[in-house]
Amino acid sequence: MTALDSIREYCLSLPGTTEGIQWEDALLFRVGGKIFVSVNLNPAGEDRIAFKCDPETFAELLEREGARPAAYVGRFQWIGLRDFNVVPAAELRELIRASYDLVKAKLPKKKLTQSKAAARRIKTSGESGLQTKPKGKHRSRGSLKCKQQ
Repeated sequence: MTALDSIREYCLSLPGTTEGIQWEDALLFRVGGKIFVSVNLNPAGEDRIAFKCDPETFAELLEREGARPAAYVGRFQWIGLRDFNVVPAAELRELIRASYDLVKAKLPKKKLTQSKAAARRIKTSGESGLQTKPKGKHRSRGSLKCKQQ
């Protein structure tokens, strides 16, 4: 099993997690629609993986070779790692879990329950959840009421 496969498996094991590809080569893992891990599918990219940290962990990781503030979101304590092996695999899982917990803690309760329902639908339908574009068009409730009248 590759490091990418292991990370993907671990992220998807966290409750309410969904995945998707965005920006052509970014595999994103979300909880409640909010990203907690971004994996660059292009091995030649600048950062191979990025995740959110608390300020103390962010400062500690910056002292390691191969770690830097993640592009665009570094000011929000997102760290980018050049390779998966900048930190040991067990520590990387702990950092991913911490990122998940930080993002999940900021979610409103409504988003959290919607995320769990979406994850259940994906698991029961047998889909991987990996999509490049959303399916169908979204309508607001107001537009549905207008059409019914």
